[in-house]
Amino acid sequence: MENQKASNYRWTICSLLFFATTINYLDRQVLSLTWKDFIAPEFHWTDSDYGTITALFSIFYAASMLFAGRFVDYMDTKKGFLWAIFIWSLGACLHAFCGIATSGLVTGDWMVGFEGAKEAISKVGDTALVLSTSVTLFIVARVVLAFGEAGNFPAAIKATAEFFPKKDRALATSIFNAGATVGALAAPVTIPLIAKNFGWEMSFILIGALGFVWMGFWVFVYKKPHAHPRVNKAELEYIQQDIVSENQVIEPVIGTEKKMSFASCFNYKQTWAFAFGKFMTDGVWWFYLFWFPAYLSSVYGLKSDNPLAQTMMFVLYAITLLSIIGGWLPTYFVDKKKMNPYEGRMRSMLIFAFFPLLALLAQPLGSYSAWFPVIIIGIAGAAHQAWSANIFSTVGDMFPRSAIATVTGIGGMAGGLGSFFINKGSGILFDFARKSWTTVNGEPLASVKPEWVTADFKLSDTMLKDLAKEGVEVANGVNTGYLIIFSICAVAYLIGWFVMKTLVPKYKPIQL
Repeated sequence: MENQKASNYRWTICSLLFFATTINYLDRQVLSLTWKDFIAPEFHWTDSDYGTITALFSIFYAASMLFAGRFVDYMDTKKGFLWAIFIWSLGACLHAFCGIATSGLVTGDWMVGFEGAKEAISKVGDTALVLSTSVTLFIVARVVLAFGEAGNFPAAIKATAEFFPKKDRALATSIFNAGATVGALAAPVTIPLIAKNFGWEMSFILIGALGFVWMGFWVFVYKKPHAHPRVNKAELEYIQQDIVSENQVIEPVIGTEKKMSFASCFNYKQTWAFAFGKFMTDGVWWFYLFWFPAYLSSVYGLKSDNPLAQTMMFVLYAITLLSIIGGWLPTYFVDKKKMNPYEGRMRSMLIFAFFPLLALLAQPLGSYSAWFPVIIIGIAGAAHQAWSANIFSTVGDMFPRSAIATVTGIGGMAGGLGSFFINKGSGILFDFARKSWTTVNGEPLASVKPEWVTADFKLSDTMLKDLAKEGVEVANGVNTGYLIIFSICAVAYLIGWFVMKTLVPKYKPIQL
């Protein structure tokens, strides 16, 4: 009995966290893959309108993260996760009914189906009313989605801390965090096809329903490791190996932890280091996630249902699967180089912070082939996910289990704020770039023929293509806009790392 082989049930839990994260990112991606080519023509959206929707999603996600972590610590992992995925799946499905609600509010006719709503909206002369009503309704649906999705990472990080020792947490986190990549990978080859063949509404409903299926598995599979019949004594001892380290208690036995108040979390530099790292880098990933389909459409004329565009997005997110290395590298530093977990994690994060600098070349090389930015952004995305797995694990390194979800939520709030600024700023910048930096035969739009310019003083994507076919030299100003944002994304990680290292230069776990 003393030589009992350890069970490996912790990896079953990790696989459930992986699928939850996959569903999370599929739900988040539906709008980005349908708005430009399916939703915008129906409701007359601009880049700025979409930027507003994604930015407000980010800010509500940020605010929700602040409370979601505390909620998960209060409800505990199992119930907290169930509530989170129920709410976000409901929010995902609500998007599908925004068209019917827009038709009802604008025309007064609520008794219509999806196709009936489209027909009613197309006959409305006041396009500004349709636009403002639809944007408002989509924001409401995004708020519900954000409120639920905010619970995913606090609950997943808490579950990881319960089922894995510190040295394995980055690997476990990188594996379940790869669900974000798999979700993003599956999205472009499924969502546009659903939208094209069954309507954009069904893409929200079918993808949103996956969360309800996951809930059934979680109810029956998850229990605390010390109470789980599938976790034997040997595995439990492996999981709890950090209870005593260096002759001092650094992680109390489960169930005996002292509670850390919400306000007291802000008294520690460790909280601020984690929050700043998230603020600087989360928005980068969200920008790639929300805007890359629009980038291919605006810069290269490749719509989301175009086979080449789908292939490019698939390749991009396939490259990001390299991020699993991010979980292995700190374990190598701890086991082979004898570093402590925090030192090994920070060394790994510094290495990953250099790869996003490649984004500086994305737009210049994109003038030769669209494949260059696809590959470069894929590498940058892999570096982000590797960075993300490790920055999440620093919370488990420093804080007691009773505060992990709360601190994760605080960092998530900071990351959401960063995403708000980059998404809202991008939408404004791209509309401004189209208007002010687009030239025709070297002349600004103000001096070209009026029939080439739309009512909102910009050249449409269709008009740009038509003019190019006629031999007119057109410089699309939005290219410069993307160059600016890519440059910001490139340097964000190194800035985040240096500030984190300055705030917490050495490994210092918090004891209550």
